[in-house]
Amino acid sequence: MNYRRLGRAGLKVSELSFGSWVTYGNQMDTKAARECMAAAYDAGVNFFDNAEVYALGQSETIMGKVIKELGWPRQKYLVSTKFFWGLEKGPNERNTLNRKYLHHAINGSLARFGLDYVDLVFCHRPDPNTPIEETVWAMHDMIAQGKALYWGTSEWSAGDIRAAWEIAERHHLHKPIMEQPQYNLFHRKRVEQEYSRLYGDIGLGLTTWSPLASGLLTGKYRSGVPAGSRATLENYGFIKDLVVDPGKNAIVAELAKVAGDLDCSVAQLSLAWCLKNPAVSTVITGASRPTQVVENMLAAQVVTKLGEDVMTRIESIFKDRFD
Repeated sequence: MNYRRLGRAGLKVSELSFGSWVTYGNQMDTKAARECMAAAYDAGVNFFDNAEVYALGQSETIMGKVIKELGWPRQKYLVSTKFFWGLEKGPNERNTLNRKYLHHAINGSLARFGLDYVDLVFCHRPDPNTPIEETVWAMHDMIAQGKALYWGTSEWSAGDIRAAWEIAERHHLHKPIMEQPQYNLFHRKRVEQEYSRLYGDIGLGLTTWSPLASGLLTGKYRSGVPAGSRATLENYGFIKDLVVDPGKNAIVAELAKVAGDLDCSVAQLSLAWCLKNPAVSTVITGASRPTQVVENMLAAQVVTKLGEDVMTRIESIFKDRFD
């Protein structure tokens, strides 16, 4: 496993990491989660991604139980959470980044994890109704109190990220150092275009999610939706609409030919393509079985095969068919 600095921070994260979105509390119980996290840790993964809203808090609880059962030394792993949507109904408990919500949210997450602090904490979406300055101060205080070590954003605009950074710079506060955007072969303009100046200007690091486009880039949906896949889950109909798209599956079929020539799976190729971008600090992978974890980790070995000729061939397949 290779490790990359999280942007300009001194912290190093495994270039492939493991996340719990969709799976924990939906497809996986504690036993299955333990097997997958153990497989990832054994492969060198040191970053495990989570969020308050995943399975309405159950995901954090499951991950916390697994960490305790596995007995990992606290300095050996990194855990994240994210805040915005909230778990309760109320004017200060849902869809906000105000100080009151963030104060209660971090305490709730730490209790579910069974930890004294999280390593990374993200503002899960922008909040147009709360001044960015209020959010920046609240995140600074969270770190100052020792409840988190680094903070960042997820799916914020480049303008809002820069505004938050400049507020923190002006008041000598802890700055946002990372962003968690979606990034894959079908979804890339934000990472490659919108954020492009932020990497050099403020040292922004990326912990990217959905590298396989919710499974579309595994190729397993080219013949329909397999039983037990995430596209069959209740409340995840938007995933099904994406992965059964005939046009996109035709593109995946072309990509599979490239993967075949490189003697790897289309999923491994897609993950390796994300890793090829030097702005990416870590690519968050997901899995519901240990064998999937092992297969995903092999993507790191595919990166060296992605020479200029292969990258050009991939670009010719996708052309302008991405957003």
